[in-house]
Amino acid sequence: MKKIRQLARENPRYGYRRAWALLRREGLVVNRKKVQRLWRQEGLGLPKRRPRRKVRSGLSVPLSATHPRHVWTYDFVQDATADGRQLKMLTLIDEFTREAIAIHVDRRMPAAAVIAVLASAIALWGPPKFLRSDNGPEFIAKLLRDWLASRGIQTHYIDPGSPWQNAFGESFNDKLRTECLNLETFYSVEEARVVIEAWRRHYNGKRPHSSLGYRTPEEFRTGWEQAGSLPPALGSLGSPSGAGRRKGTLRSDRIHELVRS
Repeated sequence: MKKIRQLARENPRYGYRRAWALLRREGLVVNRKKVQRLWRQEGLGLPKRRPRRKVRSGLSVPLSATHPRHVWTYDFVQDATADGRQLKMLTLIDEFTREAIAIHVDRRMPAAAVIAVLASAIALWGPPKFLRSDNGPEFIAKLLRDWLASRGIQTHYIDPGSPWQNAFGESFNDKLRTECLNLETFYSVEEARVVIEAWRRHYNGKRPHSSLGYRTPEEFRTGWEQAGSLPPALGSLGSPSGAGRRKGTLRSDRIHELVRS
């Protein structure tokens, strides 16, 4: 019970299923229904969300990824520092492995800044075949489209008003907001970068993903590469995010303390 409470404190947005998966990953033999019962008994369940109105289009997500670096998706997430000034985050996700390739944080992000983030990611991971996005002005800018075309990367824009066509990006952005942004107060861009990068590494290397059989995104990709289905990512050496270099992650309160000191 002590371990369950600890998991709930460290990961306040997790439910009992992910807590059960973390316990199993630590070698504890525990029944999922027992974890559910104890979770409810301690009042650790998350408040129920109000159901959202679903748009029923009859359409599925187009261009489904079939291997790593097949389809990347990128999008913007908005937040603010404590003084009310805007924070803009560019999230970049591999749709097949669910890995967060990059989360770049700044006050503003024109097309040239988007190109710089993509260039760094491609230098480390290798280029994707497709980039999925909405029709935001940064993503349809001629400068960016010409740069992608010169590198043989094809664009795939979702239809206006059709967020379900970017389901993986929408799902990731929701996790970023509920598990990180909503729990933090940032006092500078630099602090936001450190805290969000720590969360990204935790997401890739420590957070079990239900759609990956409760493996982490890094474990899923590594298993795929070791099976011989794809050459290892360029420069990655099995752990692009660096999460595998040390055990555990810095707690957010400690990260804030280090940044402000």
